[in-house]
Amino acid sequence: MSESEQATAEQPLKVALLGCGVVGSSVARMLTQHSDDLAARVGRPLELIGIAVRRAGKDRSDLPVDPALFTTDAESIITEADIVIEVIGGIEPARTLIELAMKSGASVVSANKALLAEAGPALYAAAAEHGVDLYYEAAVAGAIPILRPIRESLAGDDIRKVLGIVNGTTNYVLDKMDSTGMGFAEAVEQAQALGYAEADPTADVEGFDAAAKAAILASLAFHTRVSSDQVYREGITEVSAADVQAAREMDCVVKLLAICERTEVVGSDGTLAPGVSVRVHPAMIPRSHPLGGVRDAFNAVFVEAEAAGELMFYGKGAGGDPTASAVLGDVVAVARHRVGGGRGPGESAYADLPVLEMGQALTRYHISLDVADRPGVLAQVATSFAEHGVSIETVRQQIIAADPDGPDAESRETSANLIVVTHTAPDAALAATVQALAALDTVRDVVSVMRVEGA
Repeated sequence: MSESEQATAEQPLKVALLGCGVVGSSVARMLTQHSDDLAARVGRPLELIGIAVRRAGKDRSDLPVDPALFTTDAESIITEADIVIEVIGGIEPARTLIELAMKSGASVVSANKALLAEAGPALYAAAAEHGVDLYYEAAVAGAIPILRPIRESLAGDDIRKVLGIVNGTTNYVLDKMDSTGMGFAEAVEQAQALGYAEADPTADVEGFDAAAKAAILASLAFHTRVSSDQVYREGITEVSAADVQAAREMDCVVKLLAICERTEVVGSDGTLAPGVSVRVHPAMIPRSHPLGGVRDAFNAVFVEAEAAGELMFYGKGAGGDPTASAVLGDVVAVARHRVGGGRGPGESAYADLPVLEMGQALTRYHISLDVADRPGVLAQVATSFAEHGVSIETVRQQIIAADPDGPDAESRETSANLIVVTHTAPDAALAATVQALAALDTVRDVVSVMRVEGA
């Protein structure tokens, strides 16, 4: 090695860190504590030149970094950096700062799912224009390596479907409702007490967080562009004890699933064309399915590919250290590109596939009905399904004893619980069927309605 090459090898790559919250502080700590190993893996040292924060004077004595590194002037460290790590979250000022970093010639590592789901294509274009990298493994499922396997390892395969438990808060809540009989509100409070849920858990329990991640997964898996506002979203706030019990009786469990799948759409000329369905909603899934055993606040992503078959990725989906692990993995990758020359893969959106409306998506329903125990009721129910083009897979009936001391004639009449599981049908047809069933005078209560996946 010549003297000039030796000097270059010893020259550090300058790293700017934007944000020092739970994830940012873990990133700063790991960059400092593992500096020698990281330098050996990259081929050059990584020098943390600054940490942009809102309050530079805040006590951060627990971090093993020089207090002089903290600054409120993010732009001053961005323009001097080779690599910029963005962990501040949100749309702005994150987007403006990332675009400045790229314009300044820095590669970017981000954990910002909301921004990437909304403005990913524009950021990819900026990265390509300025010849830099944009990596974001930590944006989906924390420590679980899923984006790079989809983006790179499976680039030669045809991914058919991605099923994911990508929000730890909701998985914890649903797991407690299933395993302990805990109510929704109590389970959320426990998740908050353990630090799994924010004081305002809306983004988690209403599915916004999972929808942003689903958009990113679908875009990468199917080589198209999907934004978070194209993802059908339904949270877990309406999941009841009856739903959980109905799933248990089917040897299933309720999970909030991010579902991304290749499908077909009917074009304006009536012909079928390729499309994608991207949705987030609660669903029953068999306990025997790999996702059925994901407990507590863990995440998992299940991929179905033509050649590779079924693949499962499992681990911690949130938290400072797990997320920082994914961030630093990306930092090493982009740093190696800096040392060796070249860039990682950019956006692959050549397919330009339409995203189905939820009503067009093919789903299955599990429906629990309390009905009058009279002749012809089952025929009425079956007719409602047939009129909407929905085929029944199974029907199970259980008699509910009458209450001779009931307050009205209906309660003193024997009734039955009907459990109906459908074949696959358009979601709009299934929803219309449920409405029609609820209107029948022989149907006393629609106890539970839940989509079914993985069975």
